[in-house]
Amino acid sequence: MFEEFYGFTREPFSVTPDPDILYLSDTHREALAHLIYGVESRKGFIVLTGEIGLGKTTMLNALLKRLHHSTKGITAFIFNTTLPVMDFFQLIADDLGLHKPHSKAEFLLTLNNFLIVCHAKAQGPVVIIVDEAHNLTRELLEEIRQLLNLETHTEKLLQIVLSGQPELWETLQRPDLRQLKQRIVLRHHIKPFNLKDTEGYIRTRLKFARGNPDLFNKRAIRKIYRCLGGIPRLINIICTHALILGYAADQLIIGSDIIKQVAKDQELS
Repeated sequence: MFEEFYGFTREPFSVTPDPDILYLSDTHREALAHLIYGVESRKGFIVLTGEIGLGKTTMLNALLKRLHHSTKGITAFIFNTTLPVMDFFQLIADDLGLHKPHSKAEFLLTLNNFLIVCHAKAQGPVVIIVDEAHNLTRELLEEIRQLLNLETHTEKLLQIVLSGQPELWETLQRPDLRQLKQRIVLRHHIKPFNLKDTEGYIRTRLKFARGNPDLFNKRAIRKIYRCLGGIPRLINIICTHALILGYAADQLIIGSDIIKQVAKDQELS
């Protein structure tokens, strides 16, 4: 539909967290740097927080991409965090290629042996990444703390990344979780885009889709920023609807009038 009209080779504003379409604002660059440094230096425990729609999962996918292509990292990516403990362990085991454990003791023994072999062969790092970690129960957080005990005298055998909404950090402030909080080596909180980043993000997306990077004029971009406050996921939504409306109106340039209409229709203003 609008892809052909605007000359795109792909949809520019898909909400799928694609690390190939990576725009790094200062806060996102710092987030990715924290993740990469923490994991590759085998620091043990990293926490990433941010409001809904700010690109946390995209940062995690960018980390996974680097680990798989550069350092040959061994990873488990867990995004269902409302599970019983054994189901959580079984997901980790499945992602790491381990046999399905039938008890907590079996899982810990299998995982520990696996980590020792990886360490002896200089393989890894072995990383467990938990997205939507703000939904983790206190019981699961305590199990994660105990996994951090898997180490040699000189380094952590297992790297753990927790990513979630600000409630995750609030949970970690609880007195009964102070032992887990004390294990955090690196932490970053992602912030929304400013106006400059909003413009850079939109133009980056348009160029990646082989479209006109100036398709949204300056007034349209300012209107988007004022309506949304620099939240990438909402920018994707409003831009997609603006392209549909622009196509229907035969408009090759998207102006603030179209953004205003879309914001009203989508109740984003």
